[in-house]
Amino acid sequence: MTIGIYFATTTGKTEDIAERLHGLLGAAEAPKDISDVDDLNELSTHDGVICGIPTWNTGADSERSGTTWDSILDDIGELNLSGKKVAIFGLGDSSTYTENYCDAMEELHRYFKNAGATMVGYVNKSEYTFDESKSVIGDSFCGLPLDEDSESDMTDSRISKWVDQLKKEISELN
Repeated sequence: MTIGIYFATTTGKTEDIAERLHGLLGAAEAPKDISDVDDLNELSTHDGVICGIPTWNTGADSERSGTTWDSILDDIGELNLSGKKVAIFGLGDSSTYTENYCDAMEELHRYFKNAGATMVGYVNKSEYTFDESKSVIGDSFCGLPLDEDSESDMTDSRISKWVDQLKKEISELN
């Protein structure tokens, strides 16, 4: 089983989280900046894909990350990712942007789902303090939201718990 970790970043925080996830997953390939991927079909060569995205364009209806992800969303939606497990993690600021917390995760989630991927890694929203997020589906975030600005002291435990969850969800679906 292969797991690819892809990210885009503006400040380096999303890359840092990708590296930390890689360290905990062990079996995953080294994280790769999505801007360094020449052919998006590379994503379909993995059994599982973990993608990291920041939220910069708060309140926007589209292009919420302000990164390379924004320009390739349509291309992702056209891939055939049937049978692939995809998990999303996102970075945002829950105190300054409490009405748009980690909104960009939803956009990425939607396009991967449209490509036929089985989405995994949902996280219960009750453990977070925020007002609104486009990334909430029902009672859960569509991935792992992280706040390196106001809640960095919670990141390690959130990542660790999520990695344990992903190990189960990805192997159960094989």
